[in-house]
Amino acid sequence: MKFLSSLFASILSSNITKRNIRLLLKYLLALAGMITLYSVIFHFLMAAEGQDHSWITGVYWTLVVMSTLGFGDITFTQDLGRAFSVLVLMSGVVFLLILLPFIFIKFFFAPWMESEARNRAPRELPDDVRDHVILTSYDNITISLIDKLRTYRQRYVVVVEDLQRALELFDMGVRVAIGNIDDPQTYRRMRVSQACLVVATNSDQVNTNIAFTVREENELVPIITSADSPNSLDILSMAGSTRVLLLYEILGQSLAGLTIAGDCKANIIGRYQDLVIAQAPVMGTPLVGKTLAQSDLRKAFGLTVVGMWNRGKFTISKADTLIDRTSVLVLAGSQESIDAYDEVYSFYHIYKIAGDPVIIIGGGRVGLAAASRFKEREIPFLIIEKKQRKDQDGMRYIQGDAADISTLEKAWFEKAPAALITPHDDDTNIYLTKYLRSLRPDMQILSRANLERNISTLHRAGADFVLSHASLGANTIFNFINNEDTLLLAEGLDIFHLKTPDALVGKTLMESGIREKSGCTVVALQHDGVTAINPEPYIRLGRADELLLIGTFDAERTFLQRFKR
Repeated sequence: MKFLSSLFASILSSNITKRNIRLLLKYLLALAGMITLYSVIFHFLMAAEGQDHSWITGVYWTLVVMSTLGFGDITFTQDLGRAFSVLVLMSGVVFLLILLPFIFIKFFFAPWMESEARNRAPRELPDDVRDHVILTSYDNITISLIDKLRTYRQRYVVVVEDLQRALELFDMGVRVAIGNIDDPQTYRRMRVSQACLVVATNSDQVNTNIAFTVREENELVPIITSADSPNSLDILSMAGSTRVLLLYEILGQSLAGLTIAGDCKANIIGRYQDLVIAQAPVMGTPLVGKTLAQSDLRKAFGLTVVGMWNRGKFTISKADTLIDRTSVLVLAGSQESIDAYDEVYSFYHIYKIAGDPVIIIGGGRVGLAAASRFKEREIPFLIIEKKQRKDQDGMRYIQGDAADISTLEKAWFEKAPAALITPHDDDTNIYLTKYLRSLRPDMQILSRANLERNISTLHRAGADFVLSHASLGANTIFNFINNEDTLLLAEGLDIFHLKTPDALVGKTLMESGIREKSGCTVVALQHDGVTAINPEPYIRLGRADELLLIGTFDAERTFLQRFKR
């Protein structure tokens, strides 16, 4: 019944042309006339054979023969009657078994399917849709971004040109709409004037076209575009992009920022106003073997240990958590606190790694971006590249295959503090990660991932840190939407900023149970425009206060589900 009601509703609401209605009525009239004519002829032919039947019986016999049921309870005995039966049978095959299904499909089923497709993949958004994000591609970056938008209940729509692809995405739970991404009408139907952002992560050429097209319809809506080549920066900006993301450069610099090398002080990986987030390896320090309570870092430096990394796994810190030689602490505090921490350990010369070069495997855009960051920090490095290249601009190359031990020996692999694996192919990265880990269990290994599903595999292969341009791109875009209130510190570790949820108003940080219930850590509290870094647990939360929290993406999601409903 539900199917039939939706079927007839779609038919009545669709714009059926007058021509189709006339054809349908003609068919029904012709069928009714045929049944009436055959019933009359049946009555007279039966009378000629000496059989007496009612008029209702004539209609019954006609429908039974036309529908090819042929019960055989009423039959002709003479050739004329049998010839008439053949005529009725053949016309029934044509009218009921061929024309009727065709007409049902054309006038009933097809309009219903079309209506259902329009509901699943509309060509226009409702007038009341506002503050939504328009995505012009469904790729690794937008997949990560959509996950983020869903968590924060932010409206979005993915514009898809192919109907079949749109229906596939709809069945996957993605909000889609049909339209050409180079047509101004599409963005008008997507209510671009009411949108908060347009995201274009296609090729540089297509992104340029999209930016021009959107600006033709609206001059004010922000547009973020990705760029594969640095040469496209100016072109995309001139086309109308509000911000252009060189994701490969961001990825390379982020990998370099997570690398343990040089003087090996606490490495700053994120900032929010006066708050500094840093990573500090403990190898060679007296912290090894102590619990976090015994380290007393909060009392000595005013630092909060948010958690620690161990072979790519981030764990929330507890008082009895033991620090081992491979641990990397994630610290939160002021710049003065971080400087004091560095000064103590560098003064005693117990926290030092020799100036051996970091190995960068792959001289592509990601590898060169990491090399540039090392060059700025005056950290020595060597680039292993299969293609022959000359040393220039401070870039030193070792030609060869990184899977060849002789190539690694040329790059002083046995002394290198860290290795960055930057090729574009995840299979290659997984192979090289496992190979390097088997040769150097003590080396820090950082790897690039192109697909998020391979991040866990790279960790299992031995990578200490894994970054994907999809997560970096998604978080950078989400950061833009939220006025830089959200930062990506490392793969799977976020810092996010929001007002005190109603469920926590009036409670102290200790009473809130935020860390126990969600796995997030409050690292700063903003009250009347003043930011208190590492607030004391007895501070009571006000309605106007804003919390700054750090946690994994799952912990962030849990916090929002539990406290911000």
